[in-house]
Amino acid sequence: MNKCIFLDRDGNINVEKDYLHKIEEFEFIDGAKEAIKIFNDLGYLVVVVTNQSGVARGYYDENSVKALHDYLQKEVEKIGGHIDGFYYCPHHPENGIGRYKLDCNCRKPEPGMFLDAQKDLNIEFSSSIMIGDKISDVKAGKILGMRSILVKTGHGLEEKKKLKNSCEINETLYEFAKQLERESKT
Repeated sequence: MNKCIFLDRDGNINVEKDYLHKIEEFEFIDGAKEAIKIFNDLGYLVVVVTNQSGVARGYYDENSVKALHDYLQKEVEKIGGHIDGFYYCPHHPENGIGRYKLDCNCRKPEPGMFLDAQKDLNIEFSSSIMIGDKISDVKAGKILGMRSILVKTGHGLEEKKKLKNSCEINETLYEFAKQLERESKT
């Protein structure tokens, strides 16, 4: 089975912008691409898991999400890295429209996206890591037995104040990647 780094997208890989869906508005957080390459070099699969309630609300469509993910992949490939899978939840239980108004099992912290990735990529959760800027990211990872990291970028500083249980916290995705690189050498 494979070890995996699961990454939330907004506020972790890219600068947090409400309902981001346009490529021209996408902006990497410093070091995020390099962090993904470090994870690749350490032998981890890299999978993006992202709640995209903007689809549910009718702000943009699923094709916009896929186009943004294609762009993200191409930008990471330019420095020799890659992302092994993209999984997103287009639903919202209260604010969704039509078929997207759904209390689903894929909206983090629910495990649906992770279980789909596990099935598709033969992932072992106990040797995997979840990294994100929201408590729902950390909770999703912990539910599945993963090491879970809260980063201070995006909503991370606000979310840190709401934490009820202890959690591993890091400044940025890149800082955690460098830490993991050091850990792998010991």
